[in-house]
Amino acid sequence: MAELEPIVGRYLKLEIEGRAQRLYFEEAGQGIPLVCLHTAGADGRQFRHLMCDDAVTEHYRVLAFDLPWHGKSNPPVGHQREDYELTSAGYIAIIRAFIAALGLERPVVLGCSIGGRIVLHLALEFAAEFRALIGLEAAAAQQPWYDTTWLNRPDVHGGEVCAALVSGLIAPQAPDESRHETLWQYKVSGPGIFKGDLYFYRVEPDPRDRVGEIDTDVCPLYLLTGEYDFSCEPGDTLATAESIEGAHVEIMKNLGHFPMSEHPKQFRRYILPVLDEIRG
Repeated sequence: MAELEPIVGRYLKLEIEGRAQRLYFEEAGQGIPLVCLHTAGADGRQFRHLMCDDAVTEHYRVLAFDLPWHGKSNPPVGHQREDYELTSAGYIAIIRAFIAALGLERPVVLGCSIGGRIVLHLALEFAAEFRALIGLEAAAAQQPWYDTTWLNRPDVHGGEVCAALVSGLIAPQAPDESRHETLWQYKVSGPGIFKGDLYFYRVEPDPRDRVGEIDTDVCPLYLLTGEYDFSCEPGDTLATAESIEGAHVEIMKNLGHFPMSEHPKQFRRYILPVLDEIRG
């Protein structure tokens, strides 16, 4: 039987740091804006289960955009003459431009992996602009474990290498269907995109020496990490939380690095109480 899902997709034309961009985003629900940030090398499809969850969309307008160069957001004009590299300043500019363009008032931002790391930057620099910030698989610092030399070579299928690289980050309890859907998003990633996202982790300065300045009275901060994540290990998240007075932290059982897509039913056991607390 045919069924229309509640998700609606649109394109947003805007200028970011002096360059014209055409961002693709999807949304569902109504209420408090909840802006979702996908992981490195993937796109906003990771949040489709949140958008189809009535318990979420009854109270939240859930939005997820594809970063430029990702998913349905094409690279900017002239991309063929440059290498893609995600910077902290550039990432923040994209998030704030998207929010401003749609007129979202003090949204909640939920980011995973690189999206979780940038949440810490937002908490440091622009906390008053947000109702709450949620970092999934987030830490101020973590030890790189990947070899990026394999990620953009003419003799290697980049997407399949990316999928193989991250496959171990999914918890063993993840349903087979969800596991392979999560990996598919890496298989179809554009050339050099995962490597360019990891520039944010490997080269850009991390905020480990500054996170103690985060004021959770200005903006509540929630950190949730899967117990099977060895990219952002639970200990990394716990160490970050210990440095931030008032931060809420929880290690999620039976989940890995992609909680919202690898095991949506298990993830909702953790995210629904957080969202309920935020809306009061």
